[in-house]
Amino acid sequence: MGDLLPDEPLPVGLDADKVAAVDAAFEPAEGTTAAFVVTWKGRIIGERYGDGIGIHTPLESWSMGKSLTATLLGVLIRQGVYELRQPAPVPEWRQEGDPRARIRIADLLRMSSGLRFRAPQDPDFNPSLGYPDHLYVYTGAVNSFQWAATRPQQWPPDTVGRYRNSDPVLINYLVRLAVEGRGEEYHSFPQRALFDKLGIRDMVLETDPYGNFLLQGYEFGSGRDWARIGNLYLQDGVWGAERILPEGFTEFVRTVAPAWQADGRPVYGGFFWINGTGSYPIPKSAYYMSGAGNQETIIIPSHDLVVVRLGHYRGSAAGDDGLKNALALLMEGVPENR
Repeated sequence: MGDLLPDEPLPVGLDADKVAAVDAAFEPAEGTTAAFVVTWKGRIIGERYGDGIGIHTPLESWSMGKSLTATLLGVLIRQGVYELRQPAPVPEWRQEGDPRARIRIADLLRMSSGLRFRAPQDPDFNPSLGYPDHLYVYTGAVNSFQWAATRPQQWPPDTVGRYRNSDPVLINYLVRLAVEGRGEEYHSFPQRALFDKLGIRDMVLETDPYGNFLLQGYEFGSGRDWARIGNLYLQDGVWGAERILPEGFTEFVRTVAPAWQADGRPVYGGFFWINGTGSYPIPKSAYYMSGAGNQETIIIPSHDLVVVRLGHYRGSAAGDDGLKNALALLMEGVPENR
């Protein structure tokens, strides 16, 4: 697939009035939608931006960066550095008898490591017990990799799924260990190994004071750049003639994690959310990157669609309503491919 182009013909069945889906994403105004991009078979069929925002504007993306983290790890797996089901080679876990040595890379990607890492999303979260670790790795001015790696075990790995920043922080730790371990420059790795291949030029990745990428939420990307990453997954990890992600990796991230399934929540895969409970008016097979404030990159394989919605945090609830309306219109206008 080449670059994303805005002038391709619309798919059969998508009448001009169905392009109203793009406008629906910007309603109501209090949703503060900043960017909306729709691609079909890798070509832009709808695109709109808020005032003062354009195709190159990096926008708040928050936890969509967790899916970017998975992608960088996937690049390293493709390069033969890691394997999905190997024990995660975190240096702090190498002492004899350390229960954390049983945590696999796959467990981290599935938010199922079992590490104790207090987060506001925990069902039993008690704010009176202090500032949550989940936020501390953003704001504590600490070495976030070391902090996450020194948290104790709470549950056996692959038994309890919890949305905690420990796991993406540690996958980013593994990325740094691998890149620097082979003598390469860490901070340019995402651009060299991934972004340049996809034509991404506007992604901004932030670090902690120790230079560790905080891709569990501190990154900024344009609508088109997120659409490129979404299309990499729509195309099973292949871009043009090059396989960037290993075979089977896309299937892994879009499959419900066993620990989350066991808890009756079929909504999380490998740093990607899954529409397993039908929270969006699209097929349950769809999966997506998601960030605070209703930042979404949604991959709908059954319709060859990638939908990106970016907006400002204060408009999250109203923005979600607009996104759902837009998705419903797209489902009416775009035929299934199978």
